[in-house]
Amino acid sequence: MPESRRRRRGGQVIPRGARSGGSLSESRPRRKKTNKLYLAASAIVAILVIAGFAVGGIPLGGGSQGVDVGRYSEYQEGIGVQQDLMPTVNHVPENQTVDYSTTPPTSGDHWDLWARCGFYENGLPDERIVHNLEHGNIVVSYNLPDPADVEQLREFMDGFDMAPAWAVTRSYDRISEGAVALSAWGVLDTMQGVDEERIERFFEAYAGKLGPEFPNGAPCMVTGVMS
Repeated sequence: MPESRRRRRGGQVIPRGARSGGSLSESRPRRKKTNKLYLAASAIVAILVIAGFAVGGIPLGGGSQGVDVGRYSEYQEGIGVQQDLMPTVNHVPENQTVDYSTTPPTSGDHWDLWARCGFYENGLPDERIVHNLEHGNIVVSYNLPDPADVEQLREFMDGFDMAPAWAVTRSYDRISEGAVALSAWGVLDTMQGVDEERIERFFEAYAGKLGPEFPNGAPCMVTGVMS
């Protein structure tokens, strides 16, 4: 993996076996500073998106009725599997459930509020994260019974420069045990275990590039709810 895409921890990579001993909180290195230039640019994009809504008189988080469900960028062959888009992207009342055509979902109706970027060990509802997909965010869903695998995924996401602006990572028991699923608007990739290069490739292909609401994506680092 190119050195520029991930931050090393203390000049070395921690062996996976070394992570399994002790509690997660004890074994986890402190999160290091993310690429400041990248985060600053993403924050500016998010602020401009919010400002655009205000100037245009459209309330942020308003209904998506009438929005074209299509994508702004094309699927990249070999990176994930293209999915049929559901016919509507309407906002539905909070706590109303939606029947999605894929597991995890890659399009469809959703709740009014999206999730802020982060790592959610207690999971997030499908109806919440579909709104993130609509904004061009990437959702990483995992069902990893081995705490060492969860820790590996957390450490990778902590050190991945694109994650603070574009990633929502959540536990998700509706996929098979040991699986990690990557979701973008209309694209799904499912793997066994934590394949860091595959995750990185998916983000580079689709983060901020897919979704019907914003042609350049809307980073989840500035706004959104935490549950």
